[in-house]
Amino acid sequence: MAPPAQSQRSPSPSQPSGKSEVSDLKLQLRQLAGSRAPGVDDSKRELFKKVISYMTVGIDVSSLFGEMVMCSATSDIVLKKMCYLYVGNYAKVNPDLALLTINFLQRDCNDEDPMIRGLALRSLCSLRVANFVEYLVGPLGSGLKDSNSYVRMVAVIGVLKLYHISASTCVDADFPSILKHLMLNDSDTQVVANCLSALQEIWSAEASTSEEASREREALISKPVIYYLLNREFSEWAQCLVLELVTKYVPSDSSEIFDIMNLLEDRLQHANGAVVLATIKVFLHLTLSMTDVHQQVYERIKAPLLTLVSSGSPEQSYAVLSHLHLLVMRAPYIFSSDYKHFYCQYNEPSYVKRLKLEMLTAVANESNTYEIVTELCEYAANVDIPIARESIRAVGKIALQQYDVNAIVDRLLQFLEMEKDYVTAEALVLVKDLLRKYPQWSHDCIAVVGNISSKNVQEPKAKAALIWMLGEYSQDMQDAPYILESLVENWDEEHSAEVRLHLLTAVMKCFFKRPPETQNALGTALAAGIADFHQDVHDRALFYYRILQYNVSVAERVVNPPKQAVSVFADTQSSEIKDRIFDEFNSLSVVYQKPSYMFTDKEHRGPFEFSDELGNLSIGGEAADNVVSAQRVEENDKDLLLTTSEKEETRGSSNNGSAYTAPYDGSSTSVFALQTHIESAISNPTAADHSPQASLAIDDLLGLGLPAAPAPPSPQLKLNTTAALDPSTFQHKWRQLPVALSQEYSVSPQGVAALTAPQALLRHMQSHSIHCIASGGQSPNFKFFFFAQKAEEASNYLVECIISTSSAKAQIKIKADDQSTSQAFSTLFQSALSKFGIP
Repeated sequence: MAPPAQSQRSPSPSQPSGKSEVSDLKLQLRQLAGSRAPGVDDSKRELFKKVISYMTVGIDVSSLFGEMVMCSATSDIVLKKMCYLYVGNYAKVNPDLALLTINFLQRDCNDEDPMIRGLALRSLCSLRVANFVEYLVGPLGSGLKDSNSYVRMVAVIGVLKLYHISASTCVDADFPSILKHLMLNDSDTQVVANCLSALQEIWSAEASTSEEASREREALISKPVIYYLLNREFSEWAQCLVLELVTKYVPSDSSEIFDIMNLLEDRLQHANGAVVLATIKVFLHLTLSMTDVHQQVYERIKAPLLTLVSSGSPEQSYAVLSHLHLLVMRAPYIFSSDYKHFYCQYNEPSYVKRLKLEMLTAVANESNTYEIVTELCEYAANVDIPIARESIRAVGKIALQQYDVNAIVDRLLQFLEMEKDYVTAEALVLVKDLLRKYPQWSHDCIAVVGNISSKNVQEPKAKAALIWMLGEYSQDMQDAPYILESLVENWDEEHSAEVRLHLLTAVMKCFFKRPPETQNALGTALAAGIADFHQDVHDRALFYYRILQYNVSVAERVVNPPKQAVSVFADTQSSEIKDRIFDEFNSLSVVYQKPSYMFTDKEHRGPFEFSDELGNLSIGGEAADNVVSAQRVEENDKDLLLTTSEKEETRGSSNNGSAYTAPYDGSSTSVFALQTHIESAISNPTAADHSPQASLAIDDLLGLGLPAAPAPPSPQLKLNTTAALDPSTFQHKWRQLPVALSQEYSVSPQGVAALTAPQALLRHMQSHSIHCIASGGQSPNFKFFFFAQKAEEASNYLVECIISTSSAKAQIKIKADDQSTSQAFSTLFQSALSKFGIP
């Protein structure tokens, strides 16, 4: 049987068919290099196009460098551009080849055609090779004095490129002063704008080391310069640059503020959105100290912004709408009468609709609530399910703002009757929040919620909200115990830990209100919870069981205390962050809705990072006189002490289980402390004022076969008070040992207040036989490396501890020679840390 014929494919015009193709190009270019025959430029163009296309797709054509340079001797602008593109690409990766380009680029810098002069100068400065700095000074000096504005414009940017290659050469050549002269005297506005941009960057970089540069930078925002720039006619980009500079200017009095605003008034009607936003930023910043005028500015800029939102592409509208959203959040009452501008259009993308929903929520007040809620209810039936969900949440947020609650509650209850899964789910969550703030509406809400089948609610948050209401209002819902019992029976089918946690609490609450009907469900729930694989669920069930053993009345006070209405729900953004975003108006910070440092600074790119320099850490032995001295860490040890958090496995669950999160918070007494108290009370019936028979009675009542008292605690770990460990051994062990525990602890408020410098914590941990080998950082972030040893044997524990005083959290990573005692050491370490700052 003959093999199938291979398909005939023509070679791609953008890729050579073989190595000979590049050789053929080289030969053809060499033949054309010295030719002056008619039409030779057209032939060169075709060859140049092939070379550029090969280079674009990643094919190495650097072997043609010499031939391309030889063919550059032409007056054809198109050929020059392609040659400069080729040279710039390969000069960066091969500086040796770039030497071949210096002569012809310098020659082109003196060409009669100003376009060629400018292109050659731009290509020469774009080589970015430090060894060629000496060849740049002469052409740049000539370019700055060129009679053609295009060449001067290119030369100004070339000075900035030179500064980044060699700052000293740029300053020694006195280029900054030449740029300043051009900025104040050049007739071409684009040259002036380029000079301003270059000088701002150069003097900002030089200001840290040069007082003269600092003075020059301040002189840029002086009154003569500002007024000179404001009275020149610039392009849109240049206008934005000038207006950004004006925001840094501090006028001498109110009359000067009004002069500047009058001068910029017409730019609020500019067709370019960037110019309008830059002008608005100037108006807002100039009037921050003038409350009445600042409010009038909001009224004045409202119309231009609303016009920009309705014009342009969706992406441009979103950028403008983000800035309008920021202003609406700062002064919603000013925009309350314009709420119809924030109604969603059917053809708008979802990201625009979502932003408009937030703005509708913000501007709602007594006068427009009915119209806004009516519009939002229409969106609940939207085919775009995420937008439908957002609209229901918006209705709930308006209800929580105490605007016409009666009508809004009726609307939310109507959502529950729509028989759409996602609508029911969102409405249940909102009804729960409403009941927390307005308990007086419980009768109406429960009447509707009681008709909802738990089998039809599948989303974890919605099911958790339904279970919360079943437990909280079980006395008003006739079938509550039986619904909870059916949910408990399907415990193993429930995959959400959040739902299981709520179910445990709801069954407990129902038991206190209707004990006979809930007895079996509670026993089953506690048994299932104690056997649950999730640590939080297991701990909560065990806590409930032990507190019931201790005293049922105490259990009821803990689990089901008298409820108080929630007055204010927590905002997701602090006022400080909102102010920072406002200060960065007309930037990406507004679009991202976070300050620039959160997406540019290194420490905010990941969980927490330290510099790779050893200077950030100090050896623990040098911190205080009463700390055991340690040898200085050697230079080859610095990667251990600073990058272990990046080299080891990521934070979170360790290899022996997930980190524990207490089910309750908000009080200084932890659940562990309360549980320990209960355990001690159980083991001492006289002190607890109850008998073992009472505990057994609880077991019999709930149908549990669990022991009445906890197992005796394991012997307490003892540490060596005079432990010593040299840094090289610490480094070796840290690299070799696996992570035994990785957990997050909460630091007490007293500890946060006391941690102003690393030395305070070092002395405290030393008193608990836990020694520090290195420490570093400054408020609010600190990093420590501790070690400890067993008292009876030479077994070491190594600890990396990262503490953030802003979040009051400590990230702990423990490695141990004997991993079986890691948990005991972790408990001891946590105990020592919890006592820090407490006198």
